Amino acid sequence: MKTFDERERAFERKLAADQELAFKVAARRNFLLGWWAARHMGMTIKTAEDYVKTLVAEGAGHSEPAAIAARVMRDLIARGVPVSREDIEARIQQFTTKARAEIVRGELSR
Repeated sequence: MKTFDERERAFERKLAADQELAFKVAARRNFLLGWWAARHMGMTIKTAEDYVKTLVAEGAGHSEPAAIAARVMRDLIARGVPVSREDIEARIQQFTTKARAEIVRGELSR
């Protein structure tokens, strides 16, 4: 019985660690995507910072990128920046990979 309890606790710790990593990766991905989008929209630094904070906060409730992708795509199109769903999805994949690598290595860059 002791072995089963130890295995169960280990599984719970692993699950919690995986969920924390997913949350951090999603937040970092949204941060990177926000800065990319802000540059393409020609935002000032202050406006870009506010925009990025909003994206990170909006994505905090879930790690599903579809809502953030739709938001960024709408924002880019509204500013007259031509972008496709494929462009956004490619950026999300790129920034997810970069975010995971940065977090695992413990190095975050802007």
